[in-house]
Amino acid sequence: MDAHWGPAVCLVVLVRTWALVSGQVRYSVPEEAKVGTVVGRLPQELGLEAGDAEARRLRVVWQGRRASVEVSGASGALVVSSWLDREELCGKSAPCSLRLEVLLERPLRVFPVELEVTDINDNAPLFPAARKNISMAELTTVPGSRFPLEGASDADIGANAQLSYTLSPSEHFTLDVKSPDENRKLLFLVLTKALDRETVPVHRLVLTASDGGRPSLTGTMEVVISVLDVNDNAPQFSQSVYKVQLPENAAEGTLVVRVNATDPDLGPYGDVIYDIDTFEPASGSDLFSIDTKSGEIRLKGSLDFEAVTLYDLQIKAMDKGLPPLSSHCSVELEVLDVNDNAPEVWVTSLSVPVPEDASVGTVVALLSVSDRDSGANGRVRCWVWPPSPFGLESRFAGSYSLVLREALDRERVSAYEVEVRAEDGGQPSLRGSRGVHVPVSDVNDNAPSFSQAVYTVLARENNAAGAELARLWARDPDEAENGRVSYSVWEGGAGATSSGVGWRPASSYVSVDAESGRLWAVQPLDYEELQALQFEVRAVDAGEPPLFGNATVQLFVVDENDNAPALLPPPGGGLGLVPPAGQVVAKIRAVDADSGYNAWLRYEVWEPRGKGPFRVGLYSGEVSTARALEEADGPRQRLVIVVRDHGEPSRSATATLSVSLVEGGEAALSGAGSQSSSGLGVLLPAEGGFSAGAASSSSNVWLVVAICAVSSVLVLALVLYGAARCAPRAAVLSGPAPATLVCASEVGSWSYSQRQSRSLCVAEGAGKSDLMVFSPNLPPPPAVAAAKDTSHPEPSALLDTVSSPLVLSSPPPFFPSNEINASFLASLQHFHLSSLEDCKTCRLWS
Repeated sequence: MDAHWGPAVCLVVLVRTWALVSGQVRYSVPEEAKVGTVVGRLPQELGLEAGDAEARRLRVVWQGRRASVEVSGASGALVVSSWLDREELCGKSAPCSLRLEVLLERPLRVFPVELEVTDINDNAPLFPAARKNISMAELTTVPGSRFPLEGASDADIGANAQLSYTLSPSEHFTLDVKSPDENRKLLFLVLTKALDRETVPVHRLVLTASDGGRPSLTGTMEVVISVLDVNDNAPQFSQSVYKVQLPENAAEGTLVVRVNATDPDLGPYGDVIYDIDTFEPASGSDLFSIDTKSGEIRLKGSLDFEAVTLYDLQIKAMDKGLPPLSSHCSVELEVLDVNDNAPEVWVTSLSVPVPEDASVGTVVALLSVSDRDSGANGRVRCWVWPPSPFGLESRFAGSYSLVLREALDRERVSAYEVEVRAEDGGQPSLRGSRGVHVPVSDVNDNAPSFSQAVYTVLARENNAAGAELARLWARDPDEAENGRVSYSVWEGGAGATSSGVGWRPASSYVSVDAESGRLWAVQPLDYEELQALQFEVRAVDAGEPPLFGNATVQLFVVDENDNAPALLPPPGGGLGLVPPAGQVVAKIRAVDADSGYNAWLRYEVWEPRGKGPFRVGLYSGEVSTARALEEADGPRQRLVIVVRDHGEPSRSATATLSVSLVEGGEAALSGAGSQSSSGLGVLLPAEGGFSAGAASSSSNVWLVVAICAVSSVLVLALVLYGAARCAPRAAVLSGPAPATLVCASEVGSWSYSQRQSRSLCVAEGAGKSDLMVFSPNLPPPPAVAAAKDTSHPEPSALLDTVSSPLVLSSPPPFFPSNEINASFLASLQHFHLSSLEDCKTCRLWS
């Protein structure tokens, strides 16, 4: 402000001068003068003395304004007391005069004073706003368009308020200032060049206003021109072609690619929406989806290299303008193969069943093998599993023949389950397979075969006609007609009969059912007529030509106890002396037409009961004195002898023996008999009637003859036994089992077995048990160790041969009935092996 004091002092002088002329005190002070600045010396103006101002209390009274000047103390000078702002006090009014009243007391007087506040250039031009925003549409706003601007204002007056305007440099805008009058100026912003929002979206200009003060003050306003967008740009992709590779096993939801398109426009004009325009091939529409906002393309299905290897997607990006603008790009998706397909095996031709006599190299089936994968994943190797008579031969790529490598045998394997396996070359490799059922057709290459070459059949005599004897079965492993077996009796011979009848065909005794192989009796069998029968059964299949097999059947008739013992006529003779105790006086002879156990006879004294003078040998039938005869016994004795067999139930016959004591050297024997009983008479001479030496001599002769005969038979038996062991046995009587062995007592009855027995053993001791075993030609029994009594010597070799039937644990499976088996085994259990130890002499009967 010091620079303004010079003019101010001059102004004060002028005011004073003016005041003196007009008679009113006028002062002038510049605005913003410092506090304490002397505006004027009122005492002097009012003609007061220097000390009167304070004494008379000189002061300034403002009219409705705050006091900005005051009278200073003793000097009475009018000084600035507070900040003076002309713009605040007077605004734009010019001049700015303030009316003051100077009050003087003692005496009270009022003097008007006019104070003019002069303007200084203390206010810069001021725009209504620091920023002016203007919006202009690109392209549509043509050059030359004018946009009004508000000018600045300056609180100063006069030259300090004279404003001039300038605009910052711009190639698009200029400033046009119009002055309709001196106090008003109109400002226009003029567009000189078309706008492009994408080039310069916002133009920032500075409008400057300068006043006419010295120095000049300026004010500025920022003019912001926002270029409004129009939809003049289509979205642009970052790439015209996106190339992507995905494995075919990519999971659903996998990100394929993210396309990106940009639109330089703003707002909806720059918002891009993505869409898949076209699919190549069209099946891709089910596999891909795109996010309309982000442009992410994802899988929504499963890829399959074997179906499609390349997908071409045309992607469209479109903005939201009206009308919308769009652009396109291409996404090329290459599907990479993975080993996800196992090899496939197909049977294109199958020639089954294969005859079992087919030659090696016969083609059974044609196979096709393929793998939908490519490269190593699609290379396939094949083989047959499990190892079988079949193999593979490659015809050309992917085609194989299943051929026969070995001869077939339907009876060993009737059908083959062939598995053709294929494996590809992937990592890891995959396998495929195809099962081929190859049945083998039958040819008639097997004859019927019986389970046994020789069947031994036991048949009870007196069986009913039509009774089943056994069931024969022949196996033919062929099938259908080739394996359907029919049976027939192939004539053999029958054994000799007791009636003397010669050879008779086997069909007169037995027959076989053609379908079931059931062997049955044509007529009841009589053991006394037929003991053994051997014949063949033939099994013939229905093949073409038919094949057959034979089996030998050995039929043994098991004796039934159907004959009672029969007494033989007694021989003549007598004793000359009164017999001492133990003397044989008679011999009862009887035979039984049955065989074996049923023909084994025993003798008992039936009458008299108690202790009589006579006794009978249990098995010999010899009647001997039990003690010396006495006169008290009477001249005549009557004995009733019962002869019983061992059958079940047993049969018997009775013989009546009359013993008379007579005088003289002649004894007579008389008797009578019938089928059920017979009578015998024995005359015992009185003392001195016969010579004891003659009787003894006769007995010794017969004893020597008997011993020689037995010895001869024993030697003959040993010779025949050795020959039988070395040479094949006869058809009917051959077999693994030995001949029947019968042991009887000392002079035992052997006459019952003259026709049936095979061997006879005679042992001493009338009270010892006998052994009788019937052994047909049975299969060898299982080896069982026979119990052996170490206290006795080993039996002879001949006796060893009969031990095996005694350890037979169960009947053969071909026995005709359990009834016969039980009867046969029961008869075996009756005898004791220990009885063999008592045998001293044996005779072999042919």
